[in-house]
Amino acid sequence: MDSKLTKNGGRDKENIHTQGLLRARGRTVDLQRRPLIMGILNINDDSFSSDGKIDTDWALSRAVEMVAEGADIIDVGGESARTNREAISEEEELRRVRPFLRDFQQIMKTAVPRDECQLFPPLLSLNTWRPRVIDGSLEAGFDILNDMSALPDATNARLCARIGAALLIMHSRGEPKVRHTHVTYQDVMSELLEFFDQKTSLAIEAGIPRESLILDPGIDFAKQADDNVRIYRELGKLTAQGFPVLLPVSRKSVIGRVLGIVKPADRDAGTIACIVAGTLRGASIFRVHNISAAWFAIRAVEGLR
Repeated sequence: MDSKLTKNGGRDKENIHTQGLLRARGRTVDLQRRPLIMGILNINDDSFSSDGKIDTDWALSRAVEMVAEGADIIDVGGESARTNREAISEEEELRRVRPFLRDFQQIMKTAVPRDECQLFPPLLSLNTWRPRVIDGSLEAGFDILNDMSALPDATNARLCARIGAALLIMHSRGEPKVRHTHVTYQDVMSELLEFFDQKTSLAIEAGIPRESLILDPGIDFAKQADDNVRIYRELGKLTAQGFPVLLPVSRKSVIGRVLGIVKPADRDAGTIACIVAGTLRGASIFRVHNISAAWFAIRAVEGLR
């Protein structure tokens, strides 16, 4: 609730970040109380997990349900990141997400959080990488930009800085919506650390405060199965960089390969295992489909330790 939010009392930015706080659109969120759950809300019909609809009323109703299930962040996207689908137009993406963004705060007046530690009202995350879509969504507003473009330049960072939104930087190679399964690394962790050193500097120079940046190692994006497993195993090297780390673990292909499960919707047990491992290794946010299962897993880990 509001008591879980604090205002920046003028303390040094480096100290704020070290203490585990995230700033987004005027809110300062304590990340040390427990990891945040980012619920996936697809306003599209081509999600790899088959859980979306192109229907604003459905999406708003689903957002209320997600809060009741334990979501701290609602991550809304008008287009799937799947590489075996043609990209939709920028106009179509805006047509899908802007009505939801416009009515989100109003619908949250009917929402009820699951427990007293939950972030409420939830932060709103916009999942896109196209500058025109971001620019067209600034008036409606969002708290976090979930940018899967790997930040090739400072454009999206400058747009976030304009409204004070936090920026989630995802590691990948090449353009979004293009398959990059051929990519290999001599040392994937060294690559990640160098990448994030460069991209966080780029974002800060564009006007985003250090404490408004989140890192996403990009599980399954331009990586082999062994790369993904190593990222989980050595996550501490990434969390040690002083930024909150988001793990987009939900129903990922690497879970399917490890467990031999083809259908994404059947990978929730593996997802929970990854959430537990990520919590113990210092991850701050988990992006998931099954919010209630993630809530139980995080509560269990926090209770045990």
